Amino acid sequence: MDRIRIVDVTDAATLGLLPPCADPAFDHRTCDYWEDADRGSKANRPAWLKAPSPSAGGPRRPGSFNPFAPDQSSGPAFNPFAPAGSKTGPNPLLDDADLGVDDNPFAPSRPNRPTAPGTDAPRKLVLLSRGASLAGSYAKVLLADDGEGERAVAYAQFGPLSAYPRAMRTRELYPRLPQSPPPAVITCIASTAEARGKGLALRLVEAVCADLAGRGFSAVEAYPEPARSPDATSAATPTFWLRAGFSVAVDDERFPVVRRELG
Repeated sequence: MDRIRIVDVTDAATLGLLPPCADPAFDHRTCDYWEDADRGSKANRPAWLKAPSPSAGGPRRPGSFNPFAPDQSSGPAFNPFAPAGSKTGPNPLLDDADLGVDDNPFAPSRPNRPTAPGTDAPRKLVLLSRGASLAGSYAKVLLADDGEGERAVAYAQFGPLSAYPRAMRTRELYPRLPQSPPPAVITCIASTAEARGKGLALRLVEAVCADLAGRGFSAVEAYPEPARSPDATSAATPTFWLRAGFSVAVDDERFPVVRRELG
């Protein structure tokens, strides 16, 4: 059996691990179909995987001078309500780590969250990083080593329902689906043609479900495309999801919904 390793896609290096799409007509690596309910596309857009070119414009113009603004050249303005010995008052919106307070051994540990990418990040990475600092990573890649080297063979994209407006629109078609608490969703599961038949995509889905359960989600849903071949969809088929422990929540020939309770 292949040795596997699953990594979260959180930066340009891990974004570069995404395996190629089996069907060149579209590309799960640059898909924004689920993130943009009106203009999203599954088209192959290679530029989305690269850092954008530097702007041809000149340096950014400074803001206009405000004669009523306090002079910042000598530091922040004096705050009479700040504690003694401090030039600025505490900010109640910052947590203890931001304030430099010693760690509280009785408080629950804070999970490490990905930081937001810079302005020079690939566009797909920006999509995957929206809200990741609060909810965690939105994608995973499965790497398999068959003794001849490690290769990326499967990819999954997921996250809270609120991150995928098209999934929210799909759910609106079926009021009988549980509305509270909102589920997590898996919008993409894809594997290379060479890796199929080994259960690797199922193992990746299992890792995603375990991750989502650890984040506090009580259920996860997916929206398969029953009329498509495995090479022409990144949402898989209902049969795949049943093998992954999901059940059919909405049996619709066009827009079925599969769901798995997490516990």
